[in-house]
Amino acid sequence: MEYAKPHDASVLDDYEPNTEEERKLVRKIDLYLLPTIWLMYLLSYMDRTNIGNAKTAGMATDLDLDSDKYSIALTVFFIGYVVCEVPSNMILARSKPSIFLPTIMFLWGCATIGMAWVPNYKALIGLRTIIGVLESGFAPGILLILSSWYKPEEQAKRFGVYISAAILSGAFGGLIAGAIEQNLDGAHGLAGWRWLFIVEGAATAGWSIIASFILLDFPNNTKRLSGRERELAIKRLQYSRPAITDDDKMGHLKALKLAVTNWRTWVFVVGYMAVVGSSTLSYFYPTLVLGLGYTSSLTQYMTVPIYLAAFVCTAANSIVMDKKPQYRGYALGGWMSLSMLCAIITCVVYNFQARYALLVVMASGLWASNALSLAYASTTFGSMDHEVRGIALAIVNAMGNLAQIYGSYLFPDADKPKYLMGFGVISGLCFTGVVSYLAMQLLLRRYPH
Repeated sequence: MEYAKPHDASVLDDYEPNTEEERKLVRKIDLYLLPTIWLMYLLSYMDRTNIGNAKTAGMATDLDLDSDKYSIALTVFFIGYVVCEVPSNMILARSKPSIFLPTIMFLWGCATIGMAWVPNYKALIGLRTIIGVLESGFAPGILLILSSWYKPEEQAKRFGVYISAAILSGAFGGLIAGAIEQNLDGAHGLAGWRWLFIVEGAATAGWSIIASFILLDFPNNTKRLSGRERELAIKRLQYSRPAITDDDKMGHLKALKLAVTNWRTWVFVVGYMAVVGSSTLSYFYPTLVLGLGYTSSLTQYMTVPIYLAAFVCTAANSIVMDKKPQYRGYALGGWMSLSMLCAIITCVVYNFQARYALLVVMASGLWASNALSLAYASTTFGSMDHEVRGIALAIVNAMGNLAQIYGSYLFPDADKPKYLMGFGVISGLCFTGVVSYLAMQLLLRRYPH
């Protein structure tokens, strides 16, 4: 890898920042990437989390699932998901996102449809494992794409848009689950929860085909931009951060070694594991809300305000943090502290209405932290070689999602209605996140490169 000074004239030639030409290019990049990625991720997250809606809609009864079996069904998804993330990004860094990502999306959409016909618990485990392996390439791939197209000061808003899809998928998932349970239950002899998998899986497979005609590849190989636009896209990134010459001859093993031996990777791993481990709470929103005493279908609708509040907080936070990127570590410490406080209070407050309000605030802090932590990692890794950056981001995302394996055991049925273990662990994870991101803020001031 060869590093160049950020403003080296020999590298940047006649580049001038923030021209009308550049603003027009950014709008064009946004138009190609953001709506496509947003809907892809919304459908991805719905396919990943719809098992929570299906559980309360009758799947647990039909397949004879107790809380241990349900936790295992959650866990097997993340085993394949975590193991395959890094290899997937190593492949993606040397291929075309417009082919790779829609292909795996189409396949997991078909597997989701297959969930509608699972006859028993073993079949459920098998398909959840397959979907986990297929989805493993999506999230780290999107992280690599966004970090390859946007300047550091542009990324918080874009990652906010990306994460908002996961947030709103929870809201839409609840609305769709409620509507399907009410209107399709028993249609053609299939239970409502089975129709949930059919509808959402078909939407995923259908959109993957459309996305393959829209999604951008990388700045140096996309065919959807002109030669001049590709040149400008590369120059503006070189200007905004320590320029780096990607080494196509580096090799996968050397790239992996550079990513693994960078201390920044592991500080972000600890912080993101805290964020994601705490966010496994989202899989239990329907279960926790059911404790309020609502009917099954109304429970699906009552999860919607949780996600809408999280969406507003994430959007506001992303806009502010692009204007004040130097304070991202402090902001993450603040959001995680807020969620930690709510988790602690929940352990001592047993009024369900009060707990619901605390759940709304807690979720807002965790979702805002999720989006900002990804933007923070992406910009910090900005000076890395293309493949090294892809591997580092995949490691952070993979290890972060490793937390979902033990997080899926935080709210067993035996702990209801107080769920003290779950909220106690979440408060501890939030504290770990606070320490990690504040440490990163201070360390990057001393060791910026």
